[in-house]
Amino acid sequence: LSPQQKMTLTLALVSLISGFGSSFQYGYNVSVINSPAPYMQDFYNKTYFKRNGVAMDRSFQTLLWSLTVSMYPLGGFFGSLMVWPLVNNCGRKGTLLINNLFSIAAALLMGTSELAETFEVIIFSRIVMGIFAGLASNVVPMFLGEVSPKNLRGAIGIVPQLFITVGILVAQILGLNVILGNAGGWPLLLGLTGIPSLIQALTLPFFPESPRYLLIQKGDEERARQALQKLRGCNDVDDEIEEMYQEDWSEKEEGRFSALSLCTFRGLRWQLISIVVMMMGQQLSGVNAVFYYADRIFQSAGVESSNVQYVTVSIGAINVVMTLLAVLIVESLGRRILLLAGFGLCSVSCAVLTLALNLQTTVSWMSYLSIVCVVVYIIGHAIGASPIPFVMITEMFLQSSRPAAFMVGGLVHWLCNFTVGLVFLYMEAGLGPYSFLVFCAICVATAVYIFFIVPETKNKTFIEINRIMAKRNKVEIQEDRELEDVHTVPGGQAWKKEFFSRDL
Repeated sequence: LSPQQKMTLTLALVSLISGFGSSFQYGYNVSVINSPAPYMQDFYNKTYFKRNGVAMDRSFQTLLWSLTVSMYPLGGFFGSLMVWPLVNNCGRKGTLLINNLFSIAAALLMGTSELAETFEVIIFSRIVMGIFAGLASNVVPMFLGEVSPKNLRGAIGIVPQLFITVGILVAQILGLNVILGNAGGWPLLLGLTGIPSLIQALTLPFFPESPRYLLIQKGDEERARQALQKLRGCNDVDDEIEEMYQEDWSEKEEGRFSALSLCTFRGLRWQLISIVVMMMGQQLSGVNAVFYYADRIFQSAGVESSNVQYVTVSIGAINVVMTLLAVLIVESLGRRILLLAGFGLCSVSCAVLTLALNLQTTVSWMSYLSIVCVVVYIIGHAIGASPIPFVMITEMFLQSSRPAAFMVGGLVHWLCNFTVGLVFLYMEAGLGPYSFLVFCAICVATAVYIFFIVPETKNKTFIEINRIMAKRNKVEIQEDRELEDVHTVPGGQAWKKEFFSRDL
């Protein structure tokens, strides 16, 4: 590998700090309220009784807890709306630093809610934390995708998802009854989420901003060059600078995209449809339902109720290990094969799980088959369905349209997440185990779409991927045009802009 293609210490640290300070907390807050739920609900009851002198009505308690759970994805939806204006005006790194304020504020409010005797603050903080997660889930993949060399872009692009799974696992471990998932520990459990943000706020300023943002959007070649030299660990970055200029010239006529103009622009039609389909497939494929059913599945297989939380932790650990495997194999196998394998495994496990759940009362070993199905499903989601769609948004869009694409993808992601949380209980009541056939159909449909439409993007530049999609969109791209001037870089080297228009 050339020096520009190697993993440098700076690039590794940027990936780790961004992942730990932002993505980790997204995962942490997905599962942090699961274990201490009975103790938190008890706190809601006691607080209400102190204020009003009467016990809380059962239906009102259910409403409050539903709000506590569902405000997080709703906040994520609002956070996604903020992606486009923030990353364009404040930069990728700048947005992550601003975003820490949401997390630290929410952590302080949740951590002190018991002392203040107010449950409303917890519900409000879940919205604020959701806004943080909505921004983090979109900005971190965008930032890391833009700072990575093309041969490492897939692996580094999965790092955010790896930290999400680590966050879920850490919340499950700390949420064990013997640690913080108890009457005295839950406020600290909720408040700990501010620590990664504090670490990120103190360390990320010492690392470079996205070179693509600095050059293409800010027109500051000097700072972009310095950022690239730090990230690559060498002074010769002319090839990447030239590639950025090519990208800039090829999209000059299009200007900056808003979410609305992106949705109506013919030249990016199939990229946009692909992102919407993959994001819907990711969230509507039943991953939340599988986790919801997991406890019951393990209990039916003979696991004691008191030990179910330890089994849940083991499922979280499998999730982390398989996502780490995806990081290691994505550059050798490519994106398409992981997406197809992931959705394929999910569809098969959903179909078999439907059968196993229906027969487990009559056939004794079916409960063990159910456990195998859950594990296979988690593996499928971890290697493909969860991490790869965010990588694809980075790769399928150029600089001018990428923020708007992440905003649209984020909105679909969080809206579907919220919808599943809202609808699944009714689905389960009406369909029972047959709910998984719906998820199976969604996984199959998504896999079929990917097979016929989504190209392999491994080891290709953003411009090369754009050319592939231009053919599908049946548009002529201004790949470059004959320009007479010569661009001189600060080091004194000059290259002529010898480009031409090609009808694709």
